[in-house]
Amino acid sequence: MNYFYVGPPEIRERVKDLPHGALIRSPTDALQWLKAAGAKPSDVTIATWVVDAEGGLRLADRHSEHVACAGGGPVRSAGEIGLSYHHGVDVVSITNQSTGFCPEPRSWPAVADALRHAGLEPPNGFDPAFEFRRCPSCHAINLIKDDHYFCGCGAELPRAWNFLEEGPLTDLPE
Repeated sequence: MNYFYVGPPEIRERVKDLPHGALIRSPTDALQWLKAAGAKPSDVTIATWVVDAEGGLRLADRHSEHVACAGGGPVRSAGEIGLSYHHGVDVVSITNQSTGFCPEPRSWPAVADALRHAGLEPPNGFDPAFEFRRCPSCHAINLIKDDHYFCGCGAELPRAWNFLEEGPLTDLPE
């Protein structure tokens, strides 16, 4: 399944001309990316990541938007990753925390495959794994914590993932 950008249209517009995230095809690519990002041996560097629609792992600076990392296109998953290197590149941590794409925890197999294809050993899964819901009342994106399915506006949130698979909502209230 591909996830389409569901965040604010103005963010997509603001980043549309930025470069895509670096495509990581090997541990050498990952090491070069880490060194270019200023990482030092044994330090953990947190990065923005996506698995693009073709299954490729892309990395970008932690402060960049997932939609920019994906080049504006759909993704198989997205989040934040912690990488370190000493004798090789290690995946220290990985989450699906992306409020731009709101990928489900069940997107993990696509992530594990992308990591393996890049020559990186995947961990056992997202840690933590996040659940997202769009409020049916105010349309806000909500990160579910402590099994609390209520929006800040007071509306109850659905138990099932409820983002459009075709793309972002464009008729959100002002």
